Amino acid sequence: MKFLSITLLFLMPCATFAQSGRLAAGDPASSAAPDRSVKELFEEANGYFRTKAAEYDAKKIAPTPERIEQVRREQRELAARYAAEAEARKTLTTDDRYYIGMLHWIAVNLDGTVENLSKYVAAPDADPERAQKARYTIVVSLAKQHKTGPAESLLTEYLGQQPLKASEHWRMDVELAKAYEDRKEFTKMLPHASQAFTAGRLLLGDPQAADLTIDHVVDTGILAFDAYGETGQQDRAEGVLDDLRALGVSKSSPSLFYYAVDQKIRYLIETGRKDKAMTLYAATMASISNSFPEKAKQDYALQRFKDRRKTYELLGVKAPEFTSSDQLWFPGSSRSIDDLKGKVVMLDFWATWCGPCVEAVPEMKELNDQFSSQGLMILGLTRYYGESYGMPKDRDTELAQVKAFREKKQIPWDFVVANGQQAQILYGAMLLPTTVLIDRKGIVRYVATGTNSQRSAEVRRMVEKLISEK
Repeated sequence: MKFLSITLLFLMPCATFAQSGRLAAGDPASSAAPDRSVKELFEEANGYFRTKAAEYDAKKIAPTPERIEQVRREQRELAARYAAEAEARKTLTTDDRYYIGMLHWIAVNLDGTVENLSKYVAAPDADPERAQKARYTIVVSLAKQHKTGPAESLLTEYLGQQPLKASEHWRMDVELAKAYEDRKEFTKMLPHASQAFTAGRLLLGDPQAADLTIDHVVDTGILAFDAYGETGQQDRAEGVLDDLRALGVSKSSPSLFYYAVDQKIRYLIETGRKDKAMTLYAATMASISNSFPEKAKQDYALQRFKDRRKTYELLGVKAPEFTSSDQLWFPGSSRSIDDLKGKVVMLDFWATWCGPCVEAVPEMKELNDQFSSQGLMILGLTRYYGESYGMPKDRDTELAQVKAFREKKQIPWDFVVANGQQAQILYGAMLLPTTVLIDRKGIVRYVATGTNSQRSAEVRRMVEKLISEK
């Protein structure tokens, strides 16, 4: 990696697209001398990332995730101290209020941000351009706090003033859409999500929206897709996915192309149109060579879809029986798929040597704690792996390790240990971890491999949906 890129890596996380959380104000006694202006304090805190990135560049220190997070934390702490020091001053100007509010924004203290920037906007001598920046920042802060009423009012006020920045409008729509989604107010979510998706595509590559990436556009596309889907507008929901697929082709991104088509196939199956879904699958496989002239990209897309065929075949049909006489269930006893009807069943294909599987345990425990009383039943499916996977050669010893793992992690659900790969083959779970969700009628409704924050959120949403189905 060229060290020129270190600065960019450091600056990306501090962009306003990623603000979250909150930090205490800290001890003003350790802050800067009182003869420095509040604007100077803000400029130092705001430029902290750039300064540290330059230092790392000069020393040729690689920007690891841990170092980046450390610098982010230091920046938030510095901003919090400076905000507290500034607010303790006896005399504050209108501009001081603006810079205090922006210090709170860097520190991710949303209450302090809203309070000080609101005072600035209300001041008769506020600079019009900074007042617009303040309105934008207040709207985002309020939306993050789910205070959608005041946020909507201030957004309207923002749109009636100058200057208007499309990137700021985009961000306000995104945050309001997320706030409404969290509250399941999908009718109110829809206009913001739809506008954000349209604007995001137009802004992509615009120098005035340099922080906006294709990932942001995809995120807003999924917001729009969810909003249309939840309000019963299937054609428009599919249209969003078609737009994302086209974006993947135009940007020569086979991963985005795969993501969009995979989402559409699963959506068609979920809405009772499996024949149409499988037709789309076949048409997609035939079109990949035309969509991506480069062979490496063709191969990537083809392999991803080949790997998913088993999942598409499983979705929307009765779950195959995975129990067999050679399996060991503990601490409960073996049960068939028919025995489990009436429950929402999560099959977790995992192994003790699989790091992502182990990392997913806390989130699964949260799901179990929240939904087991409402019918969720988790089963941890694994098998004997032996020496080739670094496990003991003796199966009794390996089984003892699996049992010890369950006790150490205080896992409340049953484990199912198999001799072979039959269950994995049945469910296309050859990669770990794989999550399968089966509804109360015994129908497979969700299959996914791997773990990340987006996947975890997707699993939670699907569990909530299946639990609500009686």
